Amino acid sequence: MSQPQQVQLRHPLSVVYLLHIALEVPVALQGLWSPANLPFLQPNNTTLVFIKLYAALVGGTCAAALLCFSLPEFLPGKRALAVGLCLYHVTCSTILYNAPRFIPLSFGPLFESYKVTPEVVWGTLHGLVGLGFAIWWQVTVAITAAMRGAGGFKTD
Repeated sequence: MSQPQQVQLRHPLSVVYLLHIALEVPVALQGLWSPANLPFLQPNNTTLVFIKLYAALVGGTCAAALLCFSLPEFLPGKRALAVGLCLYHVTCSTILYNAPRFIPLSFGPLFESYKVTPEVVWGTLHGLVGLGFAIWWQVTVAITAAMRGAGGFKTD
């Protein structure tokens, strides 16, 4: 008698959800409690309100990512969050790459000569996390297909 097929419900690449949290929590916490102390150039009252709103939104995505991290890969909610976070991170990456300097910090003259600024590094990190979500999606498609084929869930 053959054994039933075992399906891996959690993939190690789910760590991308934790990477999202690691990238966003510092801005979320600082933005909620002390947005005026963020290292941005010329904040005014309007930008401080928007920073707080953004921090609340990002804090919510961090909570959702933490809750979804340990869920099985085939669940539609986890997959939907991954698509949303992928779009968020690649959009942030594009915005940060094209932004003028707004963080008054520097990595030094050598890095500046190669155009390595805090905005570019932050944009690169967002791009890598967005790519991580895209890779996670592709790698876990087989798990989702296996569950669909095994009658694990219905898509009516």
